[in-house]
Amino acid sequence: MNKSYIDIHCHPSLKPYGKSFKYEPTKQNNLNSGRKNSIWHYSPPNFLERQFNKILTLTKFTQTDLTALAKAECNIVVISLYPFEKHFLKDQMLGVKFIPDLLVNLAAGVSHKRIDNLRSHNSYFQDLNDEYDYYKQLHNFAQVIDGITFTYRLVNNYTEISTNISTSTATRKIISLVPSIEGGHAFETGLKKDENTADETTVLHNLETVKNWEHKPFFLTLAHHFYNEICGHARSISIGLIKENQNRGLDTDITDLGLKVIDKLLDNTEGKRILIDVKHMSRASRTTYYTLLETTYQHENIPIIVSHGAANGKRSIAEPTIADGEQSQYFREDDINFYDDEIIRIAKSNGIFGLQLDERRIANQKAINASRIYWPSKKRRYKNKSDLIWRQIRHIGELLNKNGLPAWETVAIGSDFDGIVNPIKGLWTAENVKDIKPYLIEKANDYLNEHKSQLLQQNQISAENIIDRVLFINADTFLKQNFK
Repeated sequence: MNKSYIDIHCHPSLKPYGKSFKYEPTKQNNLNSGRKNSIWHYSPPNFLERQFNKILTLTKFTQTDLTALAKAECNIVVISLYPFEKHFLKDQMLGVKFIPDLLVNLAAGVSHKRIDNLRSHNSYFQDLNDEYDYYKQLHNFAQVIDGITFTYRLVNNYTEISTNISTSTATRKIISLVPSIEGGHAFETGLKKDENTADETTVLHNLETVKNWEHKPFFLTLAHHFYNEICGHARSISIGLIKENQNRGLDTDITDLGLKVIDKLLDNTEGKRILIDVKHMSRASRTTYYTLLETTYQHENIPIIVSHGAANGKRSIAEPTIADGEQSQYFREDDINFYDDEIIRIAKSNGIFGLQLDERRIANQKAINASRIYWPSKKRRYKNKSDLIWRQIRHIGELLNKNGLPAWETVAIGSDFDGIVNPIKGLWTAENVKDIKPYLIEKANDYLNEHKSQLLQQNQISAENIIDRVLFINADTFLKQNFK
């Protein structure tokens, strides 16, 4: 099996699906990779786009189009279906309606026609189904890249992943796509910014429909950027023009509807459970969910998932101002990031923590400033930027080791590539993961040379093994144990 890396959270379709609204018929996944509405459309950043990102943090280039994933030798990817939320748009700003639309278009790399569609449609659930159909259109269609024939296949379980891997050859390769959904609003909630619109019967019916899809989602990210009538969310938007739209429901708890949604998601009748991803949930919502796992579901093995996140270095939700780890001085303290007590819970549940490759989440401004280079040097850039990733790995490893747990078996990669992210500079796309890997191994090796004796015997593994676990082994093991 190729051991490149596994991404447990990315959005390969967000940009090409958005661009598909420019063409007739709309929502078509074009097999011609030269077309921007093709999921195979390869558009790595050029010099100007990289500079544009450095200055304005906007990412219009594609990061996990299927061609980039093929070139990166990824053979397992968890794709995130995401009905783009209408509340990114404002009716009017500075007297002109199109200004916020333009900002969203720039940030997400979608088309103006997609923005028009967002304004006019009135069903997140239909949007979810349309994006799912977009993937199905080219399921198992061949695409030749660098002389090798690739296909992607939506998969239902790890057995199908294993089959795809075992039947791949040097000249014919299969990329397994594991479906997930980002945002409970997908079931038809939160359509209006200032009032509840969800109908319980409709929401639960839509959830049941998804559980019976041909390719059932592996997990669902329960919250997202805006209030969805299911649970409260954490602050995730700092853009002043849109930030106020996020205020409703901020930091609130799980609702009565939310408790019913959770119960239905975790119902394992006929093996159709959909696991829950706690990213984007408010502290109150996360606390209530953990309590549910310890009470209602205490006799079931339900792993806690963070599909794309970062540690904030603080001790606990109950003690959010106290930091214990040496690395916490480099982390963002936002409560969209995760507290040490939560990370311990995740490990004890045999869960997974996907590390988000977004500078705005993974490090504070002090760390980002220290990682900058002012003279062109790819080697120096990777050396500096690998610090941002390694500090997170180290903090989590030391925390788990201190609590008598396996130190290196919880963290994976949940890049959030092709979401609305500001990538770590130099780590622009899926192809660059292999470029930064040697520098991560070097950081791990330096750490072991100084601190290995402080680790429990079970945690004294090689630097290469630590980084292989983060890039591949942990996600693969998690899928093998839970994607059934």
